[in-house]
Amino acid sequence: QVQLVESGGGLVQAGGSLRLSCAASGRTFSSRAMGWFRQAPGKEREFVAAINWSGGNTVYQDSVKGRFTISRDNAKNTVYLQMNSLKPEDTAVYYCAARRAGAVVLPTNRDEYSYFGQGTQVTVSS
Repeated sequence: QVQLVESGGGLVQAGGSLRLSCAASGRTFSSRAMGWFRQAPGKEREFVAAINWSGGNTVYQDSVKGRFTISRDNAKNTVYLQMNSLKPEDTAVYYCAARRAGAVVLPTNRDEYSYFGQGTQVTVSS
């Protein structure tokens, strides 16, 4: 079992920055690919970014490429999402997700992730 706890959300003006953190429990963090998803009111949960176990491979949704950066610190069991140049359309609840241990592929489908956190709200004002 893996528990994920997100933090770092808040209210920011358009063009601003936030860094989200996700702390994971358990000893298998360093063998798991991790991802970030988001869900805006009335919309489906959508993929944002993913990172492999070592941090050497990342994938992004097209709308956040060049603005968001996913990274991880395996010594701290933590994955991050640095969000720059934020736009009002980035407003959503952001969820951290973990794949099963040992999985190599970085999928964008939420069904491929075994665990999700409770989420943290990000609100971008215009």
